[in-house]
Amino acid sequence: MNYRLPLLLAFLLSTSISGVWAQKDIVAQIEKEATENSQLEILAHELVDVIGPRLVGTPQMAQAHQWAVKTFNQWGIQANNEAWGTWRGWERGISHIDLVEPRVVSLHGRQLAWSPSTSAKGVVAQAIPFPLVQDSVAFADWLKQIKGKLVCISMPQPTGRPDYNWKEFATEESFEQMKSQRDAANKAWNENLTRTGYDRRTINTALEQAGAAGLIQSQWSSAFGANKVFSANTKKIPVIDLSLEDYGMVYRMAENGDKPVLKIVAQSKELGKVPTFNTVATIPGTELPDEYVVLSAHFDSWDGGTGATDNGTGTITMMEAARILKKVYPNPKRTIIIGLWGSEEQGLNGSRAFVEDHPEVVNGLQVLFNQDNGTGRVVQISGQGFLHAYSYLGRWLAEVPQDVKKHIETTFPGTPGGGGSDYASFVAAGAPAFSLSSLNWSYFNYTWHTNLDTYDKIVFDDVRNNAILTAVLAYMASEDPEKTSREKADLGKDPRTGKERTWPTTRAPNRNGGE
Repeated sequence: MNYRLPLLLAFLLSTSISGVWAQKDIVAQIEKEATENSQLEILAHELVDVIGPRLVGTPQMAQAHQWAVKTFNQWGIQANNEAWGTWRGWERGISHIDLVEPRVVSLHGRQLAWSPSTSAKGVVAQAIPFPLVQDSVAFADWLKQIKGKLVCISMPQPTGRPDYNWKEFATEESFEQMKSQRDAANKAWNENLTRTGYDRRTINTALEQAGAAGLIQSQWSSAFGANKVFSANTKKIPVIDLSLEDYGMVYRMAENGDKPVLKIVAQSKELGKVPTFNTVATIPGTELPDEYVVLSAHFDSWDGGTGATDNGTGTITMMEAARILKKVYPNPKRTIIIGLWGSEEQGLNGSRAFVEDHPEVVNGLQVLFNQDNGTGRVVQISGQGFLHAYSYLGRWLAEVPQDVKKHIETTFPGTPGGGGSDYASFVAAGAPAFSLSSLNWSYFNYTWHTNLDTYDKIVFDDVRNNAILTAVLAYMASEDPEKTSREKADLGKDPRTGKERTWPTTRAPNRNGGE
């Protein structure tokens, strides 16, 4: 009788059972550490409140990179800042905007990113409305009149109430009438702009060259108190964004012949070309060090607010997941990399540079998880067009605590993302990278690139959920005995165009930006 076979089977069974229990123990430890010793509030305060907005090329962005390296090192995680290019260096200063005629009042607004500075005394000038013109010739004639004037370049909104507020309180007839009037006003404004011979990207340059003293805009975000705040696109004159309420008042004064005069003090500093970085932290793998699990988030932000939900929450999710893993899973099977990318907002530049500079990581990538779109609980994961994504993502998700995963919907195989966030840089290279897409929380209207993207909008219960999810998925991916498949699904035809879908192609980063 062969006594070895039963003994071998018993050994294998006990080993399998012990492995399952060890796995469940690690998952339980992850959940416990995230719940009982969360560092999210501390990280958010230090990053969002103290450092603030992280516009590429600013001292605050550089400060954030230094802070991240220091924080990782305090946790025993090796980290460094990898330079990948240069950018126009600029630092925001004080913005103060006052109406001085026909009455005196301080207005709510700020200079746009990369806006040229005023003198210390500021600019004092009359504000004029944008003209109604018949054609480009008429507009060229009008340009001769604007020297020394402040030009209002945004359509004044007919209402500062969001649609949901109208829908709740207005009669149906009144609501429909408002929408019809607003649609007509938008159409008329856009048609008038077209007749000038310029568009939204080129009009600022034309006004600057004609001698305007400055430009005033208001890019309302269709939400109470929220404006989108982007870049100035001028070289010598300041561009400011006013609140919907104050902009509307100034525009009405200008239209009605009240000759509003504003004083604008917009201090900023040009810093020349400065290096720009990715922060890259590493927990080395013990068995398969040349295979990688990457936790991904963009580090930069626009600077209308403080970059809380775009993408402070994604950043602290990945940092917290790394902290937890280092504590409960310090010797991963595969190498775990945390990538905090620079200049995502200008075209995924940091992650594209990393893909270009680190083919060994791209080639050895087991998986990448990216979180970007706001503070909400993760509710959707797409297979990004990878044919067998279900088999491995399904295995890993099965081990995530039920309270964490119960709201998540999956789509397999899905279609590859073309450029919405940094995971797309890796997908384009054929590497398995996935977006952890979250609840809306009125993200687009209230916080995405707005002046209201601040600490108070963070929903920490949801972010804790996401840190647990990320840490468990990273652990499972690291321990998986199988290498993930990169086989691509047949993408079929685009139902909108009827054309065959194609896999996105890799794009080079802009390594010399901000000109």
